[in-house]
Amino acid sequence: MWSRDLDDRIREALSQEIEAARPKLEGLEERVISTLATRLAKPSIWQRLKQLSLSGATPRWAFVGGTALALALGFLIGRLITPPPMPLSAYAQAGTLFAVVDPGAQSVAVVGDFSAWQPVPLADPDRDGIWTAVLNLPPGRYEYAFVVDGRWIGQDPLADEYVRSFGDYASVRYVGSGGGA
Repeated sequence: MWSRDLDDRIREALSQEIEAARPKLEGLEERVISTLATRLAKPSIWQRLKQLSLSGATPRWAFVGGTALALALGFLIGRLITPPPMPLSAYAQAGTLFAVVDPGAQSVAVVGDFSAWQPVPLADPDRDGIWTAVLNLPPGRYEYAFVVDGRWIGQDPLADEYVRSFGDYASVRYVGSGGGA
C-alpha cells in the first residue's frame, strides 16, 4: 500500500514548500518588533484627552459642550411633550385587552368565536414588541387564539382557561360578570 516512492515524493514536495517560504521568513522577527514598537508609540485615549485639555483646545470643548447641551435639552423637551402611556386599567375600561409580547413578530392577529374566527390585527405602534388590540365584547365566554406570523398560538398566558379541539389548543376568556377582562 505505502510505497517508498510515494514517501520520497511527499518529502520532496514538503522541502520545496519550505524553500519557497524561506524568503518570507527572513527578517520576520525584526518586522514583528518594529510593528509592535509603532503600536506602543500611539498614545492611549486618556493621554490624548489629557493633551487636549492642556493644549487649550477651547473651540473643540465648546463644540462638545454645546452638542451635549443640545442633546440633553432635546431629550428633556421630548419627554415633556410626549404624553404618558395609557395605564393598563384604562385599556381594560375601554374594552377587552388582547396582548402578545413578541419583538421579532412581523404580524400578529387574534382570532376567535367573537369574530367568526376571522383575524383581527393587533398593533405595535411604538415597535417595542408588545402587540395589542382592545375589543368591545359583550359579557360572555369567548374562545380565541393568536396568529403570529402565520403560526397558531392557542395558549395565552392571560387566558382564564384552555380548551383543546381538533388537536389544537384555544384560550378561553370570560368577559363581564366577575370573569377576566
